[in-house]
Amino acid sequence: MGVNPPARPDRPPRPARAAVLAIDAGNSKTDAALIAADGTVLGTGRSGGFQPPLTGVEAAVDVLGRAVAEAVEAAARAPSAPGAPYAEQVSACLANADLPVEERQLTEAIGARGWGARTRVFNDTFAILRAGLTAAERPRGVAVVCGAGINCVGMRPDGRTARFPALGQISGDWGGGGGLAAEALWWAARAEDGRGGPTELAAALPGHFGLRSMAELIEALHLGTLAHGRTHELVPVLFSVAAAGDAAASAIVERQADEVVALASVALTRLELLEEETPVLLGGGVLTAGHEQLDRRIAVELARRAPHARVSVVSAPPVLGAGLLGLDALGALPEAHGKLRAHFG
Repeated sequence: MGVNPPARPDRPPRPARAAVLAIDAGNSKTDAALIAADGTVLGTGRSGGFQPPLTGVEAAVDVLGRAVAEAVEAAARAPSAPGAPYAEQVSACLANADLPVEERQLTEAIGARGWGARTRVFNDTFAILRAGLTAAERPRGVAVVCGAGINCVGMRPDGRTARFPALGQISGDWGGGGGLAAEALWWAARAEDGRGGPTELAAALPGHFGLRSMAELIEALHLGTLAHGRTHELVPVLFSVAAAGDAAASAIVERQADEVVALASVALTRLELLEEETPVLLGGGVLTAGHEQLDRRIAVELARRAPHARVSVVSAPPVLGAGLLGLDALGALPEAHGKLRAHFG
């Protein structure tokens, strides 16, 4: 007679099967939610960032597993048959799922964990798009996410999509927290040593870390006495200096706005939606922070390039979008979408 294998740390006792296991995983955090067929959220969980290019696919999926395990434990329902899936549908919206081959690899790796009877993987930008569309709307619109990085997707009801590789500089991308911080450091360094024009960034950036000069900040980053990951803290500093009227900082902010507009406009053009009233949904930490200068530039330039775009900011957590995509796949009633939206609203 066979012996049951030891339990994995990401497979706690299984609750009665839910309809959807929704997962939203970004570079900095992962959220999971078990959702009933009527849209009720049964349990949620959170874990760390999802970075398969750095850790490998299996280790990255282990991170998802910790959020899933927490959601299952929070559901605290009567157990079903041993080994049965947690949910009918796993709907996973994942950062770094940028290419079709990556989506296939991640679908196989997540499917092998047995969390759901079926598994669908999307790029995490689709979570922003779906979260921003009301239950009454069909999947038609464009979403731009600007957080740690930047990306854009668009979709029509007939299934056509517009996407970008979003692999950084090699695929023509610029911006997000990483790009903004790097650009601010570049201008500040050149201002201090004379290769560039003056900017208050030269004092404000090192000052944020209690340092006296860009030379000290450059040395600290180069030698590792200041973790390079902390450069994301400079993004609010950049926006503050720009708001005070600094020309160099303002130029960086305006460049970011123009990148957002370029992505949205190209996606609308590819989908032949430029001449139709179409939702353009903005998400991610940079675009939801309410930076007046950035928001104003986006509104003005998008109105010029895509006058029929209907712009709104999506502040709901992206795991809502993952859950709605899962309910879509199961043909759930509009009332279920509404209940799920109300939970995360």
